[in-house]
Amino acid sequence: QVQLVESGGGLVQPGGSLRLSCAASGFTFSSYAMSWYRQAPGKGRELVADITRIGDSTNYADSVKGRFTISRDNAKNTVYLQMNSLKPEDTATYYCKARLVRTGLSYWGQGTQVTVSS
Repeated sequence: QVQLVESGGGLVQPGGSLRLSCAASGFTFSSYAMSWYRQAPGKGRELVADITRIGDSTNYADSVKGRFTISRDNAKNTVYLQMNSLKPEDTATYYCKARLVRTGLSYWGQGTQVTVSS
């Protein structure tokens, strides 16, 4: 059974930090590129960051460059999103996604809420 379980969300003040985790099971994690997406109320889901299967390349949305860092630990079947200098506009539900590059087969987690507010 494929599972992607996000954790680490919560309420944080502007300028603060959070570290999201996404624990994977039920598939060969190291064969999948991993991504973090977010969706704010009333908006579409947008790509935040992604990372290759072995973590040798990353990509970020312009809005988070220099503030967020995606990483993965294939031994722990986990992908992370370190979020620093958070802004109110970062408020959203954050989802992780696993994608098998060869076929496009994708799995999604259930999401974790991040709220940036004073």
